[in-house]
Amino acid sequence: MDEFEVIQRYFATGFPARDDVVLGVGDDGALTRLAPGEELVTVSDALVAGTHFPAQLAAGAIAHRALAANLSDLAAMGAGPRWFTLALALPEAKEAWLAAFAAGLRRLADRFGLALIGGDTVRGPLAVTITAMGTVAAGTALRRDGARSGDRIFVTGTPGDAGWAWQAFADGRGLSADDPLYQRFAFPDPRVAEGAALRGIATAAIDLSDGLHVDLARLLAASGVGGEADVDAVPRSAALTERAGETRATELALTGGDDYELCFTIPAEKESALAALAASWPCRLTQIGRVVAEPGLRWRRNGEYLPTPDVSFRHF
Repeated sequence: MDEFEVIQRYFATGFPARDDVVLGVGDDGALTRLAPGEELVTVSDALVAGTHFPAQLAAGAIAHRALAANLSDLAAMGAGPRWFTLALALPEAKEAWLAAFAAGLRRLADRFGLALIGGDTVRGPLAVTITAMGTVAAGTALRRDGARSGDRIFVTGTPGDAGWAWQAFADGRGLSADDPLYQRFAFPDPRVAEGAALRGIATAAIDLSDGLHVDLARLLAASGVGGEADVDAVPRSAALTERAGETRATELALTGGDDYELCFTIPAEKESALAALAASWPCRLTQIGRVVAEPGLRWRRNGEYLPTPDVSFRHF
């Protein structure tokens, strides 16, 4: 197959159709329509074999992770998903791999009503780049720069699970497909509904792609404030603690990355409203600290400050 046949066979059809797509796959560009009073949110992530996932990871899981990473960014902005583009680099066009990849992509796109509206397919080292677009009512998007002193800091889910799985892959350890930590790495669940529900409640938000410590510190720096957080309050799954032990589980929860959970801040007076919302969420919600005026993120245990955790992965 050449690249044009790959596109026609696996990506030109089968994805959700939307009334706001004027022109989709097949032309030099896509045409989409915004309603009056809407703002466009655009996010993009590139996932490269060996850097973001092991090359032997199942094709459907690679597709899911690539799209979920973008959906998580939209969730952190409180945006409703609309459209996405796909740029796919392949060493060779294997039909079975492409069929599994396209099926994994369609499953997640169907769940969130995302239309595939364009992209590119090229020969090269395995890499998946997705650009996703969503919308919010004008002026309502969640941002990183709104946290204020006195706000409470919350996190969804159990950070660290995906970091353990990625380390297991790097060490050459096999993981079964039904392993809960494998599932957390291979099939992250983007918190899209939760992010949308936080509009009007959260003052700032970020998704956890590089690790809780690094990402929370970025949110606080963007807001021009600092934070004090309790290490023992950070939620950890039973599976992670069982595999890694208490000390390593704590390290991974702070620095592991690839969790695609949300970390956000809210004013104290919004805590009851948040509790009412979170009662129906499928994920855990945990308060881990508070925002303070003094810049910097400081972790405490039993009232004593701890050394700053080692920073998580950086490309350069």
